[in-house]
Amino acid sequence: VNELSARYSLMPLLFYTPQRDQFELQSRSNKQGREGGAPPEVYQEAVRRWEKLRADAGGAYSWMLEEDVARELARIDLPVSTYTQWYWKIDLHNLLHFLSLRVDPRAQWEIQQFGRVIAGMIKRVAPLSYEAWVDYDLGSEPLTRVERHLISSLLEGNEDGLQALDGAKVTADEMKAAGLSSREITELMEKLSAPSIPDFELDVSQMVDADAMARKMYQAVPSSFE
Repeated sequence: VNELSARYSLMPLLFYTPQRDQFELQSRSNKQGREGGAPPEVYQEAVRRWEKLRADAGGAYSWMLEEDVARELARIDLPVSTYTQWYWKIDLHNLLHFLSLRVDPRAQWEIQQFGRVIAGMIKRVAPLSYEAWVDYDLGSEPLTRVERHLISSLLEGNEDGLQALDGAKVTADEMKAAGLSSREITELMEKLSAPSIPDFELDVSQMVDADAMARKMYQAVPSSFE
């Protein structure tokens, strides 16, 4: 992966702002996640503060460039929300592994959107590999030793197929006694539910022309340096 370097290149003053429906509160159960809608007034105030911060950071960046301050120093206060560009070369095997992580519902919403588009591209250009990825990776779930033991106490399989053992059941207390935490019990229930796989079909009506996007990025570079 090669990302546009602000040490050598001029950065476009374009910034990402989450939409209202993606502006959420910190998750109570996942330090890396978010959940639940935030009050509208909090979103409005956040946008106001973002816009002020970006205007200040962009103004400082432009001023330092005009004063011939080194680009590697002028860039240091540009926010994480600044759009960038990167060029990526990767083989299909590792790309599919990347997608398995990034289209997962537990991944950050923004990277999921990138992942879904890339998955849609693969569906078009490598349909057999895409189908195998969905069947054997994305739609599959690994089981721990304890999980396999619990399931085997409920089911038996032979050449005739699978069948439930008479009167078999496993209570939550028995799962805990076997060594599963409350979180692991919840995860096991999720593993046993029918998989829900997006179709990753590309909506070409939403595509942005690459040349148009390049022009937009170029025009957002501080005008004195075109």
